[in-house]
Amino acid sequence: MIGRAGGKPAHCDESAGEGPCGDSPRRPKPGWVLFGILPCFLALSIACGTLAFGERSPADPPMPPGEQTPTRTPFQPAAPTETPVPPTPTASPTATVTLTPTRVRLEWYDYPVVPEVSGRTREIFALGQSLGNNPDAFSVIGDCEGTPPRFLGIYDLSTAYYRLGPYDYLQPAIDHFAGYFGRISRAGHYGFTTSAVLSPLWAHPSYCYSGETPLACELRINRPSYALVMVGTMDYVNPARFEPQMRTIVETLLANGTIPILYTKASNWEGNWSINATIGRLAYEYDVPLWNFWKALQPLPWHGLQSDGMHVTFWYNYFDDPYAMQFGWPWRNLTALQALDAVWRAVDGPSPLEYMGPPGIASGG
Repeated sequence: MIGRAGGKPAHCDESAGEGPCGDSPRRPKPGWVLFGILPCFLALSIACGTLAFGERSPADPPMPPGEQTPTRTPFQPAAPTETPVPPTPTASPTATVTLTPTRVRLEWYDYPVVPEVSGRTREIFALGQSLGNNPDAFSVIGDCEGTPPRFLGIYDLSTAYYRLGPYDYLQPAIDHFAGYFGRISRAGHYGFTTSAVLSPLWAHPSYCYSGETPLACELRINRPSYALVMVGTMDYVNPARFEPQMRTIVETLLANGTIPILYTKASNWEGNWSINATIGRLAYEYDVPLWNFWKALQPLPWHGLQSDGMHVTFWYNYFDDPYAMQFGWPWRNLTALQALDAVWRAVDGPSPLEYMGPPGIASGG
């Protein structure tokens, strides 16, 4: 099992897009230039690898672990069109969800990869619909590993970028959420920790109001019914702050009627898996879905991690290719889609399905 490995993590790759670290499609304001480049020089930035899509052919010999550096043309999401409007009313204090655990409590590492969905999740969705959330929208909350060039953006491109193979049952989810896979979340940025998600200092001034946090800004703009919460990797710097900040994130989503889909990270830079343990405990306590990404990687070479012990190993997203599925990147994009599909089917979509898990992992996880 890989813990904190040696090697110096890479800094942000500002060539991956326009603006500081590829964030802003507009001409940034002077203050935003300062805040945009800070993650590349502070401790926050080490979560950001230098990977970008490239011209390398899958037929080429494999690159050594930690050196999977494709060079295909960077993903170019459409320029955001969100125009700030007067804030919409937030959920009233009485519009809350009762958080009473109903499932058997598991250790975090025993949860299935694809989340089980309880009746509480359906209640959260129903609350969100009463508050005006978009049933077709999801948001990603996290660091650079949750941004479109690295995560889910392929599904808004052509099938030249991915092959579902035996997972073609996921096509309805791709069709349903089309346009949101490549969308830039205002609560997802290079080096984001739980604290950054909740700090107005890190809110994008071209989209967010003064004093608005990145999380509040994203919920106002996108009105998502689902949120993939992918924070924790960089919280190893101060793990004691992770739980209270994560509770605030989860409770903010619940009050907004947005279903939090928590995830377990692959890395263990804190050294004792305490962050994943907290995530599992909060998923049980709040009775919300848990996507156990860590578990999906355990059968893979190097547990799906590069030599830095933080970033997942790269290969192309060809889910029908046994060689490709030895790497962490395809499993992240596959199991994230499976998690989103499972929750959507349970609350608003077609009938739930049985899921095909990674090699050596039973059905459902």
